[in-house]
Amino acid sequence: MASQEYLAIVKRRLSQSGRTCRIVLTALLALVAAGAAAADSPGSPADSTASGDDHPLLDPVPDTPAAPAFELTAADGSAFRFDDMRGKPVVVNFWATWCPPCRAEMPSMQRAWQQVREEGIGVVAINVGEDRETIEQFTSEVPVDFPLPMDTDSEVVQSWPVRGLPTTFVVDPEGRLVYRAEGERDWDSAELLDLIRALKR
Repeated sequence: MASQEYLAIVKRRLSQSGRTCRIVLTALLALVAAGAAAADSPGSPADSTASGDDHPLLDPVPDTPAAPAFELTAADGSAFRFDDMRGKPVVVNFWATWCPPCRAEMPSMQRAWQQVREEGIGVVAINVGEDRETIEQFTSEVPVDFPLPMDTDSEVVQSWPVRGLPTTFVVDPEGRLVYRAEGERDWDSAELLDLIRALKR
């Protein structure tokens, strides 16, 4: 999707939302602008077929910093603590229902989860800035059964090195950011899943 069309979606949400939601979406507008610009740049990380790295679908995170901890409420009402995922590789996705590539990659993420859920690999998709009703409306159309924590005030997304939506990280069992993917990916591809499996202890 062209960057102008992508940004127009967010601007419409800004004009239609209440004050609290506008505060959150205004903060996200910069993220979406950065992500859309990257997607339109040849050879950028958001382009899954163009990269100088050994693994074109997953870009290594320099220095593998520690993943910021967080505690959020999931869309199903349960509590979610990221520290509880330590000891295994975890795919951490940042997304929103108004983000077209976020919506497009969610089915492949669910298929990936179905393949790795018994292998000691975690998948979590953090919804940014939306409420439970909005998320439930989306999952009624696109069923997923991995955790969907709600970052309603955008505090978590601002603590992670996210430059646009969707952004997905792969965290190793020691809790370090190893890979990042900016933009839509085919998460159930064998090549990509093998990279994640290789991080297991």
